[in-house]
Amino acid sequence: MRQILPLLTALIAAAALAACSRSLPPELQRISREPVSLDFAPGPWDHPLDSAPDSGCVRIRFPRLGPIGRLFNDSNHRHIDAAKAAGIEPVGDLRSAWTQSRGLKRIASGPGYYLAPLTHSYPFLVPEASALLDEIAARFADSLQARGGGAYRPKVTSVMRTPHTVGKLRRVNRNASANSAHSYATTFDISYSKFACDDSTATRRTFEDLKNLLATIVRDLRNEGRCYVKHERRQACFHITVRPSSDQNQQ
Repeated sequence: MRQILPLLTALIAAAALAACSRSLPPELQRISREPVSLDFAPGPWDHPLDSAPDSGCVRIRFPRLGPIGRLFNDSNHRHIDAAKAAGIEPVGDLRSAWTQSRGLKRIASGPGYYLAPLTHSYPFLVPEASALLDEIAARFADSLQARGGGAYRPKVTSVMRTPHTVGKLRRVNRNASANSAHSYATTFDISYSKFACDDSTATRRTFEDLKNLLATIVRDLRNEGRCYVKHERRQACFHITVRPSSDQNQQ
């Protein structure tokens, strides 16, 4: 419950703004204009290096993946259908957040991945999506270690959105969908152009090789029926939606 309370507080402000913006108290008007902030204390994994070393990198050989845009081209329709089946109702107010029977799980930076500062989403996922993210992170770490190591983590850039934050995002990103799978807490974005580096003295890798490593892992999980994936070129990320357990059981 303590993990959900900051989300509820933020949603109260957003819902109040949408319903009665003219009569909002000044303090709620101020909160509604500020970036998403749930006041979680930073943890030990929230401080990667400011930049990764770009010299002396040891390359990794991969089987040819082919064009990533073609490899990960699941339509928004597929993402939305899976999100509706596996996720919550979009969280637009206090009541809808409070009454979600399946619950939400807060995610945070850890040894497997780095959660970048969020401006248009909240760090919550349904348990199945959280487990999928953990699986991607674990496979990434294991695969990197098997290829000689390196102190890198995937970077998560967007998680659960609300109708309010989707509206704000669309004002700065015209490509953002009004009907977003992120609204169902089933979907997250992982950057393929940037990775968190924790130790410049460890084996150095190029971001291009790390991108291919991440793509290989995501491709395998997609082939296993665990998720749908969209390559988003403009945002330089993999847009990943967990598939409902009923779909996975049919694989």
